[in-house]
Amino acid sequence: MALASADLGDGTYRNPVLDADWSDPDLLCVGDDFYLTASSFGRAPGLPLLHSRDLVNWTLFGHALQFLEPAREFRKPRHDCGVWAPSLRHHDDRFWIFWGDPDHGIFQVNAPEIRGPWTRPHLVKEGKGLIDACPLWDEETGEAYLVHAWAKSRSGVKNRLTGHRMRPDGTGLLDEGKVIIDADRIPGWFTLEGPKAYRHDGWFWIFAPAGGVETGWQGAFRSRGFFGPYEERVVLEQGDTEVNGPHQGGWVRTGAGEDWFAHFQQRGPYGRVVHLQPMRWGADGWPVLGDKGVPVAVHRKPRLPPQPPSAPATDDDFPGGRFGRQWQWTANPPPCSRLRSSRGDPHDGWATQHSGDGLRLSCVRTVDAHDLRRLPNVLTQRLPGIPATVEVELRLDSEEPGARAGLVVLGDAFSWIGLQREADGSVRLVHRFAESVAMGAPPTPLGQWGRERDAAHPREAPEGRARLWIESGAGARCRFSYDVGGGRQPSGQVFAATPWRWVGALLGLFALATVGGGHAGTASFTQFRITSSFR
Repeated sequence: MALASADLGDGTYRNPVLDADWSDPDLLCVGDDFYLTASSFGRAPGLPLLHSRDLVNWTLFGHALQFLEPAREFRKPRHDCGVWAPSLRHHDDRFWIFWGDPDHGIFQVNAPEIRGPWTRPHLVKEGKGLIDACPLWDEETGEAYLVHAWAKSRSGVKNRLTGHRMRPDGTGLLDEGKVIIDADRIPGWFTLEGPKAYRHDGWFWIFAPAGGVETGWQGAFRSRGFFGPYEERVVLEQGDTEVNGPHQGGWVRTGAGEDWFAHFQQRGPYGRVVHLQPMRWGADGWPVLGDKGVPVAVHRKPRLPPQPPSAPATDDDFPGGRFGRQWQWTANPPPCSRLRSSRGDPHDGWATQHSGDGLRLSCVRTVDAHDLRRLPNVLTQRLPGIPATVEVELRLDSEEPGARAGLVVLGDAFSWIGLQREADGSVRLVHRFAESVAMGAPPTPLGQWGRERDAAHPREAPEGRARLWIESGAGARCRFSYDVGGGRQPSGQVFAATPWRWVGALLGLFALATVGGGHAGTASFTQFRITSSFR
């Protein structure tokens, strides 16, 4: 099942069309189908793939990146690193995705069909601070190009875009690169990033935002030659709307000849939600986005055949112990057991397939048992951008003292509720939390994060089972509750979910043990549900 669609059922839609953290979206039209991908940072599998027939109703059908590379760098969580701002293209009868990893360089994967098989990541350009890469194949000349932005945190450089000639097969670059847009030379522009390159009406176009993810605007640049000079214009800004940013995205043209633009809005703990804007070309040849340059809240749908309401799945019954495509680990699973299930999900020793329903997670022994931010074996999905109730049933099967499992809201601070095996063999319901050292401050080394503490007094769970709930209200303020046999009870104080630096808060399931290595039994989760509380 899924949360509610953005389709209002009367020929209109409301924004955001994807109300969760589908960060840095890019989209593509091939025939009657639209595809979208987004940043996945340090989670695996990465590069989510979404499909729509009308740009409003979307489903998640897979991932293009099963494991992050270099694999050794992602054996442990790197929450704000990894896959940044991918670009999705179709060229020479293949699908292509390029992205920048700020610590390693520009990568690409490609496939003959959108469902794969996708190649392993290929390093196109090595270097620090290379982000937001986008290829452009000029069908008129046969030339290929690549444009990217810069991360000052790694390179000391920002607010400019660098262009290259690229090999037509996408395997490498043909020159050292040239700064094609230097926004330091444009009065009032700062933090230019996220370029998407196109050819239209005899011009080279680059759509790129500036001004920062929370307060910026969307720009458009055009030139008769790829390497410039470019002229610029602001084509989308907040105006008197509630859509702060509005930030980077992609342009797509439908088979009916309509133009649309998808972009994100930064919403704190909810991450970067996706909006869809109408787009047209003005008499002066420049694009006009939204309602005369400001975002729309409600608008008529694209003129495309009606589609049934849909949204990316959230619920899961875990048939055969397999988890759905909405789930991602917080790091690469172990390389020794990278098998694939019949649904294409990683099967890696952290989750066990079996004949019944329910997710059976191994209680992985770890020295980091008291800090879920450090653990690679937390299975996560996005926190909904609307008020919602999350629930799951848990059974702790491990007999090892200290083994624990639960449901977590995971961010720079976290809080979880679940079960723990005690030294006397009993099982207790526990509720814990940890806060960051300075909320709102730049990320700190893992060792400086706040330590885990009790959020409520432990209570006995006589049968080793519990029903767990998290109610996420306005502002992602979360209330926890449980049932261990005597009816539903509240637990602890309200917890305000927090994002990472670039990633929204996550919902997660975990199982672990506190000493040694290897596994110490299992915990089982059943009937995971997210129900909208939106009014």
